[in-house]
Amino acid sequence: MASSLELQALLEKLIGSRNVYFQPPASVQMKYPAIRYSRDGIENKVANDAVYNQIYSYEVIVIDRDPDSVILGKVSILPMCRFVRHYVADNLNHDVFKLYF
Repeated sequence: MASSLELQALLEKLIGSRNVYFQPPASVQMKYPAIRYSRDGIENKVANDAVYNQIYSYEVIVIDRDPDSVILGKVSILPMCRFVRHYVADNLNHDVFKLYF
């Protein structure tokens, strides 16, 4: 299991900036393009009545004015990542992924 700090660093490297936000409160003014992510679940691997491994899943949202953002391709090829949906809000394109990290 990798740490959330490693995930933060990976996403910042992909986007090429520090516009990566982990569960930002409403008071935070995000700058675009951006990635917003939050913990979505924990999958436990069990044997002999004990948890021996945990895999965290995250909802990762790429937010950009450009509907053909190059960030989409970078996020979509991450290991154990899958595209979930696309929507537009406030004239911004939101592409949602589920990432196991």
